[in-house]
Amino acid sequence: MTTLPELPCFLNGEYTTLPNARISVMDRGFIFGDGVYEVVPVYGGRLFRFAEHMARLERSLRECRIRNPHDRSGWAAIASELVRRYARSEGVPETGSDQLIYLQITRGVAMRDHAMPVGIEPTVFMMTNALKSPGPEQRAQGVACVTADEFRWEKAHIKSTSLLGAVFARQISVDAGAAETVMFRHGFLGEAASSNVWVVKDGAVAGPPKDNLVLEGIRFGLMDELCRSLGIPFVLRRISRAEVFDADELLLTSATKEVLPVTRLDGRPVGTGRPGPVYARVYEAYQNAKAAA
Repeated sequence: MTTLPELPCFLNGEYTTLPNARISVMDRGFIFGDGVYEVVPVYGGRLFRFAEHMARLERSLRECRIRNPHDRSGWAAIASELVRRYARSEGVPETGSDQLIYLQITRGVAMRDHAMPVGIEPTVFMMTNALKSPGPEQRAQGVACVTADEFRWEKAHIKSTSLLGAVFARQISVDAGAAETVMFRHGFLGEAASSNVWVVKDGAVAGPPKDNLVLEGIRFGLMDELCRSLGIPFVLRRISRAEVFDADELLLTSATKEVLPVTRLDGRPVGTGRPGPVYARVYEAYQNAKAAA
């Protein structure tokens, strides 16, 4: 039996620790994966792009017809308290603590029925733990990825807790000894198992359009801002599989990866096979954005 660490968490109005948190076996998140989630990075004790994460959370809840249990100030208060509790539990200054806040809201507890029950209280769970970013070696050398045809559902814009498809997608890369699985739908770039994917060609950055076929990562808006500040052309459009393999650089973005260069794809080098100049500029700008948050 796995022993959980004594990390702080929040469950339905109470602060506790992971080993003591309990939910009903009839919670629809457990029975159906009927819920949504968010992951918010914390740098130096500060929530990073919290408003953007809340906007996406609100969209996911609205799409799933789950009542939002808190307003933004309420979510911020809980998250900030967890940041403080984690820093105290680890014996580190709050301002020296990089963390990852996880929020999960399910429809709530009801007898098992596929139809959405009315009048039940959503289950709210939040936890925090250390933010583990890629190490210096991965940033210096880049990472290898593999590709696969998309087999997940067509409501990818909802950050749903029903993540079995993402588990299968990620396992493809694990089995291949790679960092991520880049997915294609009908021959066009979508997203990776748990990252967004960006194509760099002739100094310009391109990504897939924001629609129901990809989860709009918070870094969509951030990449746009960073590229504009650097004078790098940025566009969202359909990107063919051939364009991906012909890229000068490929980049992954996520809350934990930040910006990460892909230097091999399906065993073939991407561009020169080394992290490229656009990656270097965007990564530096990303670090500056963190410091200014």
